[in-house]
Amino acid sequence: MPAVSKGDGMRGLAVFISDIRNCKSKEAEIKRINKELANIRSKFKGDKALDGYSKKKYVCKLLFIFLLGHDIDFGHMEAVNLLSSNKYTEKQIGYLFISVLVNSNSELIRLINNAIKNDLASRNPTFMCLALHCIANVGSREMGEAFAADIPRILVAGDSMDSVKQSAALCLLRLYKASPDLVPMGEWTARVVHLLNDQHMGVVTAAVSLITCLCKKNPDDFKTCVSLAVSRLSRIVSSASTDLQDYTYYFVPAPWLSVKLLRLLQCYPPPEDAAVKGRLVECLETVLNKAQEPPKSKKVQHSNAKNAILFETISLIIHYDSEPNLLVRACNQLGQFLQHRETNLRYLALESMCTLASSEFSHEAVKTHIDTVINALKTERDVSVRQRAADLLYAMCDRSNAKQIVSEMLRYLETADYAIREEIVLKVAILAEKYAVDYSWYVDTILNLIRIAGDYVSEEVWYRVLQIVTNRDDVQGYAAKTVFEALQAPACHENMVKVGGYILGEFGNLIAGDPRSSPPVQFSLLHSKFHLCSVATRALLLSTYIKFINLFPETKATIQGVLRAGSQLRNADVELQQRAVEYLTLSSVASTDVLATVLEEMPPFPERESSILAKLKRKKGPGAGSALDDGRRDPSSNDINGGMEPTPSTVSTPSPSADLLGLRAAPPPAAPPASAGAGNLLVDVFDGPAAQPSLGPTPEEAFLSPGPEDIGPPIPEADELLNKFVCKNNGVLFENQLLQIGVKSEFRQNLGRMYLFYGNKTSVQFQNFSPTVVHPGDLQTQLAVQTKRVAAQVDGGAQVQQVLNIECLRDFLTPPLLSVRFRYGGAPQALTLKLPVTINKFFQPTEMAAQDFFQRWKQLSLPQQEAQKIFKANHPMDAEVTKAKLLGFGSALLDNVDPNPENFVGAGIIQTKALQVGCLLRLEPNAQAQMYRLTLRTSKEPVSRHLCELLAQQF
Repeated sequence: MPAVSKGDGMRGLAVFISDIRNCKSKEAEIKRINKELANIRSKFKGDKALDGYSKKKYVCKLLFIFLLGHDIDFGHMEAVNLLSSNKYTEKQIGYLFISVLVNSNSELIRLINNAIKNDLASRNPTFMCLALHCIANVGSREMGEAFAADIPRILVAGDSMDSVKQSAALCLLRLYKASPDLVPMGEWTARVVHLLNDQHMGVVTAAVSLITCLCKKNPDDFKTCVSLAVSRLSRIVSSASTDLQDYTYYFVPAPWLSVKLLRLLQCYPPPEDAAVKGRLVECLETVLNKAQEPPKSKKVQHSNAKNAILFETISLIIHYDSEPNLLVRACNQLGQFLQHRETNLRYLALESMCTLASSEFSHEAVKTHIDTVINALKTERDVSVRQRAADLLYAMCDRSNAKQIVSEMLRYLETADYAIREEIVLKVAILAEKYAVDYSWYVDTILNLIRIAGDYVSEEVWYRVLQIVTNRDDVQGYAAKTVFEALQAPACHENMVKVGGYILGEFGNLIAGDPRSSPPVQFSLLHSKFHLCSVATRALLLSTYIKFINLFPETKATIQGVLRAGSQLRNADVELQQRAVEYLTLSSVASTDVLATVLEEMPPFPERESSILAKLKRKKGPGAGSALDDGRRDPSSNDINGGMEPTPSTVSTPSPSADLLGLRAAPPPAAPPASAGAGNLLVDVFDGPAAQPSLGPTPEEAFLSPGPEDIGPPIPEADELLNKFVCKNNGVLFENQLLQIGVKSEFRQNLGRMYLFYGNKTSVQFQNFSPTVVHPGDLQTQLAVQTKRVAAQVDGGAQVQQVLNIECLRDFLTPPLLSVRFRYGGAPQALTLKLPVTINKFFQPTEMAAQDFFQRWKQLSLPQQEAQKIFKANHPMDAEVTKAKLLGFGSALLDNVDPNPENFVGAGIIQTKALQVGCLLRLEPNAQAQMYRLTLRTSKEPVSRHLCELLAQQF
């Protein structure tokens, strides 16, 4: 080994490392280390006149021994002493030892902090950088408390060297991540933003990292960084690789800084300044254009750097979601990557397109790549890429391609990796339910799902199909026939037996007329699976058997024989034994009428949030809610986000999705007749528990489509009566000496159900009683209303009920009319009212943070998107009453958004079948002048004006 002079290196350290490497065994290594530790300990204790070089050498040896995995319990003070040296190498080793070995709770921290303070005050850039590196490496709370106030001053000081600024920015970032509360926000925040204009690219890179972290918690303090970031990004993007030679990586100018700048811009909404926004759009277009150019190098580093900028650019375009051309271009660019030979690029392209699919501007462009995505699902070798392909198919699915996507996912499920099978099962179940136009297709899909991947079909999935079949009369016979055929397969999954047992027990009578599926055949088929099933499934089958006794008396003897068998009555499982005994006794003792009452058909299930979707959210983990809920969905579906192209429907053809949401539900029980002279005719409807509506569907045949009639104009007070219901759903709509009309309604997304209660206040029967809903003008293309017939005679003192199912197809301005005609004492009576269905009834409240609210507010800045009205208060200005009215209007009230706490700020989404209309409102009361100023912004001018007029009339 060549000699190393004392001035050039540490010969003793080099010899020690060489000895360690030459050890033949672990024991020899430990023996050599122990010998060296003893030598170092004796040097530290015995010789008090160790020079800086020797201390540095021995501290280095201790550091090396520690890195080999051995504990070091001495030498810390010698390392601290090295911090006071004026030689760079000695100070460097001292800081290195402290960064690696000194615990944040060490008693030496105070001495270390004093040495760091001395170095920070020395103005020697080299020593300052070493001190800053040590603070960042240790990153303890004690150091943060000691230096959090000093580092920002060093960062923005005019005389700080570039290397010191870099180190200070990264050190402050480390402290902020460790203890955000220790970093004070002050006047330095405005000055640190201007580091983005620094001539030194390293300083800019470090500053961008710091600002990106700080602005997430304090966006207002750093909002001026947007224009500076756009300016710097523009200079980088438009520069040639030769302009930034020191920061050019394989012909790509400053790729890491570009990525950081693009991420910083994603913390803010699009720039308000037209010039800045135009410059930014030009930058984004330039990046997309460069992606189409031939590569300047064949090396992978060049393509990696170039693609890193491209994907971050696409993320920014998706974040803004306001430039249709850029969104479509980004989608097309990602489409090219779907067939790239590099697996990582295909993965990233699929992941980004999942987000693009949620934008109304790019959803159609994403759908053009459906064949490529399906091919990826079939042929990709990497399971993570296949999973992203399945996610993208789920995101791009709508009414037009649902059957194709579901069939492809079912086909893939047969060979899918076990790790993702359950997730695909959930997605197929959700899509099949969401976009089912023909419910027989839905039943076929779920049964195929159970057949292909029965082990991965959770209870939520087969529970759901049972709910839908039970709630829909028109599919029950088909479901019974299909499940009967599925049970005939030799190998039948237990989940199929559960579904079959329930459906045949409820609706087996619908197929019993066919000799091939006669009651004995049905029973034999189910019982042939009995011995192969688990206890829970056997219990379900026993319940099916007792249902069969009620449905098919001819099977009674056979089933009683099964129940009487010793294997059932003396079953080791208590549940099965109890069921067998009770069912046998019930079938033997109870009369036919009692048996029919006890075992009557299950009532419709109340509709709740889909448990399948909730399970998928849990499986995807935190943060998946936005991807599953907030993504763009099919135009004709009824979930939270609609599409742009409506699918026309007539009022006589109910929307299948309405049934899936459970809004075509059974009406509440008819109210009992009231006394003729009762003033509180509707008290039992609005106050009693019986008035709560059931959410179970009724047969579709009960609903009839109203037809337009030649009716008279609305009564003079119709507008006044309508205004009473703008902010409430229940109450008395109309009342005179003959008739009282009450309303109870509920709305969910773009669907609603209204109950009208007609009370005869006289003692004389109403004849030819006929209430009709009429659509004036073009309202029939905007609002679908399905009504249920009521009795033509209403006895004196009695009350009848009418159910209206409502679906908002498009935004509308005029309400439907309610025409009521009847004969009283032989004289014809007629009145026309405005039905209390206004566009705000389809409001969905939307919670959002202040930053998101102002971002959206600025996006809706076109003059035609805003409606404003200043008006005098017609009622006492009470803050609580105002809040209640705004909540009743449908919007969510947002706290801590408006700088003036007296003002009210709200947000919501008008849900229609065709599209969504986002709405933001601001109400500014002036108690002194008894005036209000109401401002509404939506994406559609007529909606803004109409909502403004409706709400202004409430105050």
